[in-house]
Amino acid sequence: MNFTLSSKPITDIKADCLTVALPEKGTWPASTARADEALGGLITELQKNGDATGKNATTTLVPLKDQPWSRLLIVGTGTDKDRSPANYRKALIAVATQIKDGPSKHAILALSDTPVTGPEASGSEAAKLSLIGRALEDQLYRFSGFKSEKLPPRKLSKVTVSASGTGKALKDSFNLGLATGRGMNLTKDLGNTPPNVCHPTWLAEQAEKLSKDHDVIKTEILDEKQMKKLGMHSLLSVSAGSAQPAKLIVMEYRGGKSDEKPYVLVGKGITFDTGGISLKPGEGMDEMKYDMGGAAAVFGAMQTVAETKPKMNVVAVIAAAENMPSGTATRPGDIVTSMSGQTIEILNTDAEGRLVLCDALTYVKKFDPEVVVDMATLTGACIIALGSHATGLLSNNDALANDLLAAGERAGDRAWRLPLWDEYQSQLDSNFADMQNIGGRPAGTITAACFLSRFAKDYRWAHLDIAGTAWLSGKAKGSTGRPVPMLVDYLMSNVGS
Repeated sequence: MNFTLSSKPITDIKADCLTVALPEKGTWPASTARADEALGGLITELQKNGDATGKNATTTLVPLKDQPWSRLLIVGTGTDKDRSPANYRKALIAVATQIKDGPSKHAILALSDTPVTGPEASGSEAAKLSLIGRALEDQLYRFSGFKSEKLPPRKLSKVTVSASGTGKALKDSFNLGLATGRGMNLTKDLGNTPPNVCHPTWLAEQAEKLSKDHDVIKTEILDEKQMKKLGMHSLLSVSAGSAQPAKLIVMEYRGGKSDEKPYVLVGKGITFDTGGISLKPGEGMDEMKYDMGGAAAVFGAMQTVAETKPKMNVVAVIAAAENMPSGTATRPGDIVTSMSGQTIEILNTDAEGRLVLCDALTYVKKFDPEVVVDMATLTGACIIALGSHATGLLSNNDALANDLLAAGERAGDRAWRLPLWDEYQSQLDSNFADMQNIGGRPAGTITAACFLSRFAKDYRWAHLDIAGTAWLSGKAKGSTGRPVPMLVDYLMSNVGS
């Protein structure tokens, strides 16, 4: 797909489809008024007759004759006061849905002059171009590599995005949006890949491929022998029942000064989760291929970083394992010693994500991190608490938590902070070890984060529970690419800080 930014008047660009924005009421964007004039008041007539209402994310497609464009696509953008970045993005998704499988080969999007409410930065043209680029890549995504009948290629091959200029700042913002969308798509590809293909060794190979494709990424893979030598017995307890060996995947991007502390991303990479000896119910277990959603999001963020090359240092660590039942699997009641030296009584082998993450969180201390952000499809309790709309966020640092929340708001990839109070820690008390790996049914998301917090005391740390946001079930089943937008926005907002 060819994506182009253009500052030419829309009337000077020939294309199969012109897309303009129409508010429910109030002043029209300049590009919409210009198109209406060129079309002899057609848009005015459509709105007057009720064919185009301007209601947010509604679309009206009109064939044209003797014009630079073969058809006109009008997308409603609601009222000025309700046009938040989230609602603006809904309108962009509606546009992409219309054009991606339609008859047009070349589409023009004249949408960047639509006012958006909220913080000034969110409503800037640069921010809107970034959202447009991301929406295009995200919505044009298809996953069909495992179907015997291949999907026909789309007719759409070029999208021109109209802007007030094509200077470096606007180009960089548009390209960042495209790169974020591509990062999301990598995340979706990894998540959607079946578990008989996507196992820890394959995931490690994808990291090596990313390093090969982008020479700014340095990759190191630790095998089980190396992890055992480091004392990662908690992580290795999860892979003990599987024929697939665990891997610790480390990717480093060094775009900042050599003495600058890196931003560290840690991802849970359980490539399939049966629950181990604490076996899950069979219904819906196929979706446990998405239990490596945290690892997939780390991959997506690192690809975006590799493409955009910000002046900062970023390290990614992925704890990859497969959780299977067998004669060698870890049993409920087993006690293991983590890399930190703390002992863990494993009461439920289906609470395995925290067991791989705790050793990864100890390992990353070697990088002397600026901050550490881990992400994991960790608890079903988070889905009960927040549904599929918000990621759960817990942190030992208020400033870091607030920065991540703000990044999520700007990116339309929202999170909600839950408490990490000491009162919850007692639920992890064990009679036989330093702690147990579950805290009972009450506050399950919080006690899981409390467990992780015991391994993250030496640095600023935040935990993202993406159990409800990493994938969709039902008819729309598939990986969402979240929380890549939040991560990218957070990282980019700290460049040079």
